[in-house]
Amino acid sequence: MLFRRVFRVVSIVAICLFQLHATKSHAVDAEIPAGLRAGAAASNITPPLGELIVGGWKPTPATQIHDELYARCLVLASGETKLAIVLCDNVGIPREVFDQSKRWIQDETGIPASHVLLASTHTHSATTARGENKVAESVELTSYQSFLARRISDSVRRAIGHLEPAEIGFGAIDEPSELFNRRWYVLDPDLRRNPFGGVDEVRMNPPAGSPTLVRPAGPIDPQISFLSVRSRTGRPIALLANYSLHYVGGVPTGDVSGDYFGIFSERIAELVATKDQSPAFVGILSNGTSGDVNNINFRDPPKKRYQPYEKMREVAHRVADRVFEASRSVTYQQDISLAAASRDLTLQVRKPTPEMLAYFQNIEDNPPEKPYHTHETTYAGRVRRLATSPDEVAVTLQTLRIGDIGIAAIPFEVFTEIGLEIKESCPLKKCFTIELANGSFGYLPTPAQHKLGGYETWMGTNNVELHASEKIVETLMQLFAETK
Repeated sequence: MLFRRVFRVVSIVAICLFQLHATKSHAVDAEIPAGLRAGAAASNITPPLGELIVGGWKPTPATQIHDELYARCLVLASGETKLAIVLCDNVGIPREVFDQSKRWIQDETGIPASHVLLASTHTHSATTARGENKVAESVELTSYQSFLARRISDSVRRAIGHLEPAEIGFGAIDEPSELFNRRWYVLDPDLRRNPFGGVDEVRMNPPAGSPTLVRPAGPIDPQISFLSVRSRTGRPIALLANYSLHYVGGVPTGDVSGDYFGIFSERIAELVATKDQSPAFVGILSNGTSGDVNNINFRDPPKKRYQPYEKMREVAHRVADRVFEASRSVTYQQDISLAAASRDLTLQVRKPTPEMLAYFQNIEDNPPEKPYHTHETTYAGRVRRLATSPDEVAVTLQTLRIGDIGIAAIPFEVFTEIGLEIKESCPLKKCFTIELANGSFGYLPTPAQHKLGGYETWMGTNNVELHASEKIVETLMQLFAETK
C-alpha cells in the first residue's frame, strides 16, 4: 500500500511538472512572433584625437574628425535563432577585440559567438585597433580596443531592442567602373624589385600610364550584393551591401574618416528612408574580396585632379545609386530560416630563413648609399617579428545562411579570385564574402599569386602558409554544408 501511495504521489508531481513545463514552453512560443524579425542600430566608435591613424607606411596622429566612425549592426531573428552582423569603420580589428565583444554579446543577449559576424570595413583613415603582431594575441587590450569591443556589443543589444516583424530581399547588380586589379605584369625589372633583394614577376600599383605595363595579374568582381530589410508595413530597417573594392582615400593627413563605406551609409539612407523615422534606418557597406583591387585605372589614368574626399564621394554615391536602382525590383520574404556555423582553422605562420635574416642584418649593419628597395628596412622589422612569433595561428572561419543566401566570413584581405571561387562553389543559390571578419591576419593570396610575388605576397604582408587560401575555401564549403 505504501508503495502505491508513493508511486501515485510521484506520478502526480511528475504530471504537474510536465504540464507546468509545457505551459511555459507554449507561453514562450506565444511571445515569439512567427516569421522573420529584424532590428538595426549604429554605435559611435570615433576615437579621441591623438590616436594613431594607420593604413600608410607611417602612422600619423589624428588631428581632425571629418566624419564620425560607427559600428553598424543588423540583427535577424527567426524563431529562437538570431544572427548578428556588425561592420566597423576600421582598417582591421584583431581577433582578441572581436572575441571580447562576442563574449559580452553571448553573456548579455544569449546569441552564441558562432552566430555573430564582426568585421572591419578597411578604411585607411581610422585610428588603429591593431596589436603589435597580427599572428600573436595581445595579452591586454588597449583603452581604445576595450572601448571598441564594448561599443560593438552595445550595437547588438540596441539592435535587439529594435526587433520587429520584418521581411528581407536579396539583390545584386554589377558596377565595374570603379574596379581595377592593382597587380600588374610590367616589363621594367626595376619596377618589380622586392625588399628581399629579388625581382618579382608582378608589381602592385605600378606607375599609372607607364608604357611598361602589360596586363593585370588577376580579375575583378563587379557584383554588388545586398540584403534589403524592411518592416512588414514597408518601413526601411536596414540595407547591408557588399562590394569588392579597397578603400578609396584622398584624405588629408590627420583626418579621421569612414571612407566611402561611411558615405555610402549616408547616401543609401537618403535614397530609401526618411530622416525622422524611428528607429533610424541603418545603411551598411561591407568589404568583399578586394585584397588585390582598388579604383585606380593604371592603364588610362584620369586627367582630372580630385579634391580631398571628392573621389570618395563619387564612388560611394555611384555604388549607393546602383543599389537603390536594383532594390526597387527586389522580392521580399517573411518566412525564412537562419543558420550559422563557425570553426577555427590552424595555419602555419611563415618564417624567415637564416639567409633572409642575414640579408637584412647586413643592410642594417652596412646601410647602402642607395637602397635596393624603398621599404627594405620596414620589412627587416616585419621579418624579425615573424621569426619570434608562434609557429601556428588559429583563425576563425564562419558561414551564415539567411534563407537561400550564404555569407562567408574570412579574417584576411582576400584576393578577388578567391571570392569568385567561393561564389561558384557555394551550395546556396546566392553567396558573397565579407573579408576582415572575426580578425585581421594580413593578406590572403592564392598559391598561384604567391609564385608571382608582389607586395601582397611578401612575408610580413602575408603572414601564413602559402596554401592557406585552399584550406580556407575547403573549410568554408564544409561550414556551408552544415548550415544547409
